[in-house]
Amino acid sequence: MTAELTRGQNHPLPRARLEIRVSAGTPVVAGATLGDENGTVHGVEQVAHPGSPTLPGLEVSRQAAADHRLAVDLDAVPDAVHRVSVLLALPVGGAGPVRFGAVAAPFVSVTGLDGDEVASYTITGLDAESAVVALELYRRQDTWKVRAVGQGYAGGLPELLTDQNLPQAHQLAGRIQEAVASGLARSVPAPPARAADGDRARPAATPAHGPDHGTAPQAGPGPVAPASPYDAQGAPAPAPQPPGAPGQHGTQQPCPDGPPDPAHAGRPSTPAAGGPIDYSHPRRQNAAPPPPPPTAPPAEPGQPARPVAGDATGWSMEERLYNQVWGMFEDLARTAAAYRSAVDFADSRMEKELDQALSDPRNRIGGQGDAAREAARARHGQLVSQAREVLDRDVAQLVAEAGVVEPALPAAFARWDNPVWHAYRVPMEIPMALRLGDLHLPEADGIRVPMLMRLPLERGLWIDSGRSTSTDGSSADSHEMRRLGLEAAVAHAARLLAVYPAGEFTVHVIDPAGSGTQALAPLVRSGVLAAPPAHGAAGAADVLARLTQRVDLVQMALRAGAPDALPPGLDTSQQLLIVNEFPHGFDDRAVNQLRYLADEGPAVGVHLMLVADREESAGYGPLLDPLWRSLLRLTPVADDHLADPWVGHAWTYEPSLVPPGSQVLQQVLAQVASARRPWGR
Repeated sequence: MTAELTRGQNHPLPRARLEIRVSAGTPVVAGATLGDENGTVHGVEQVAHPGSPTLPGLEVSRQAAADHRLAVDLDAVPDAVHRVSVLLALPVGGAGPVRFGAVAAPFVSVTGLDGDEVASYTITGLDAESAVVALELYRRQDTWKVRAVGQGYAGGLPELLTDQNLPQAHQLAGRIQEAVASGLARSVPAPPARAADGDRARPAATPAHGPDHGTAPQAGPGPVAPASPYDAQGAPAPAPQPPGAPGQHGTQQPCPDGPPDPAHAGRPSTPAAGGPIDYSHPRRQNAAPPPPPPTAPPAEPGQPARPVAGDATGWSMEERLYNQVWGMFEDLARTAAAYRSAVDFADSRMEKELDQALSDPRNRIGGQGDAAREAARARHGQLVSQAREVLDRDVAQLVAEAGVVEPALPAAFARWDNPVWHAYRVPMEIPMALRLGDLHLPEADGIRVPMLMRLPLERGLWIDSGRSTSTDGSSADSHEMRRLGLEAAVAHAARLLAVYPAGEFTVHVIDPAGSGTQALAPLVRSGVLAAPPAHGAAGAADVLARLTQRVDLVQMALRAGAPDALPPGLDTSQQLLIVNEFPHGFDDRAVNQLRYLADEGPAVGVHLMLVADREESAGYGPLLDPLWRSLLRLTPVADDHLADPWVGHAWTYEPSLVPPGSQVLQQVLAQVASARRPWGR
C-alpha cells in the first residue's frame, strides 16, 4: 500500500532493498548523506554524490538529470548509520534555473526493486531555495522508516551541508558541482518514454502557467514516479508519462479499503488539438493481466473518443469497473487539488503585488498606484480563469466517463434508482465491494463518484443521527435525524442482504425502546431478520450474549486449527447487528460487549452498525471513545466529513437511499426472503 506523504509524515519501510526515484522539472543533482542517530554526518566519506557515487548500501547517479534512481540496501548500511538523507540541488554555473520556485515541484518516491511504490512525496512550497533535503530514511528500534522532510536552503549545497554538521561543507559542495559540470558536458538528452503495448494513458493536462512557471521535460525511458498535481507556485503542473508500477494509499477516509493497488497519479486531461481523449487511468494497467478491454465505438472525424465502461485492468468486468470508479475518484481529487493550488497561488501573488505597490509612497496617491493595483487584479483574474478552464475541461471528461460507467455498474455498486435492480436475482457469490453512497466536491458538483467499500467488511459503521445541517442548507431536528439515521441503516443492511448469496448473511436488530418500528418495517415484514427486533435490556443482553459467544467459539476453533470443530447448529454466515438509539438502554456490560464485537467481530464475520448521536454519546464519558474510533462514521444526510488520503479534500458524502415512493427495496427483500427459506433462515 502506497503512502503519499506530506511534510513531516513518516511511513514504515517493509523491505531493505529499495529504489528512491526522483522526478523534477529540470536537471538536478541527487546525493545522500549517512548520519548517526543525532543526524550528524562525520566526514566527507559519508556523503554519496556524483563525484563519489557509492557508499556501503547506497549508490547515487553520477550526473545531474531530471529523473534519478538511487539504489539503497538498508541491510548493507553500517550499524552506526541511523539516518540516510536524500539531497537534491540545482547545478550552478549553467543556463538552467537557479531556484526551485521556477520549476515544477520535485517528486520523490520510495519503491521496491520490482517498482511497487511504498511511499511518495511531492516537495511543494519551495521558492528561492536551490537545495533541499527531500526525505530521510531513519532507523527506529531496529525498524527503518521514511520521513518526508522538504527542508530547502536558499544558500544551496554549502548551506545544506553545513546544516548537516559536515566539516568542510563549502569545499565538498564545490567538488560536487565540479563533478556535475563535467558530467553535464558528456550527457545527451534522454529519448522520450514509450508506453508498453496495451497501455492507454490519459495525455497530460495543459497547465495554467503564469510567469516563472517551469515545465517538466519528458520522462526518460522506464517507469517513472507520478508528478505533483501542482507545481511549487500552486499552478497545475504537467503530468508525467504513465508509471510502470502500481501503488495504493490514509480524519475518516472515503476509501478505507481502496482498490487493489490502484494508482495515485494522474488526473483527467485535455487532448491535443484535434486529438482523441483517452479516458483510461494512467496507472490502471498493472493490477492484473486483464482480459481484452471493451472497445469504444468509432468516433466521428474530428471528435474526441467516447469513454468506455470497464476501461481499467482486472480479471472480470466487476473488477475493471471497481478499479475504474476509484480511478475516477483519484482523478477528481487531483484536478481539484491543482485548481485550489492555482487559486491560492493567484491570491498570494496578488497580495504580494499589492503590498509592493503600497510600499512605495509614490503609488499611494494618484493614478500610478491605481494602475498598479488594477494590473495586479487583472493578473489574478487571468490566472484564476486559466485554472478554472483546466478544471472545467477535466471535470467534463469525468462527467462523460461517469455517464457511461454508472449505467454499467452491477447491483452491489449501483444506486437504488439504477435499472439493474429491476432485474435483480439473488447472487451465487459475494461481490468485490458494496456501494455506501456517493462523494463529490464543491468545485465539481455535477459529478458523483460512488463510494465503494470492500467485502467482507473490515470495520463496522456508525450512522450519526445527531443534529445536523445538510450541505444544501436544510436542517433537521433530533427526532427527524434519528428517523433518517435508522432508514439509512435499513438501506445499507438491505443492500448487504441483497449482495450476499442466500443463507450467507444474517441480520440482528436491537431496538431497546421500540422507537424504530416504522423504519424497520421493510426488514420485519419481508422476514429477512434472524429474529424480531430485540426490545428492552433483556432482549439486548440476549442478542449480545449470543453474538459474543459466536465470536469466542470461532476464534477458539481458528486458533486451534480446527475450523470444522464448531458446535452443530452454529450459524457460520456473516452476521450484522443493527443497534438503534445507542447507547440508550445499555449498561456498562453491554457497552463492553459491543466494544468487543467491534474489535474482534469483523475478523470472524460479525459486524456492527450503530445508529447514534455522536454528541449525545460523548456524555457517557471516555468508555465509548474506542468504539467510536473503531467504526466508520456515515451520515443520513449530505455532509462533508470525509477526507481522501492524498490531498485531504473535505468530500461531501451522500448516503445511498431508496428514492421516495420506490418499491425497489420491498421487491429486493422479497426475493432475498424467498431464497433464504430453503436454508431455514
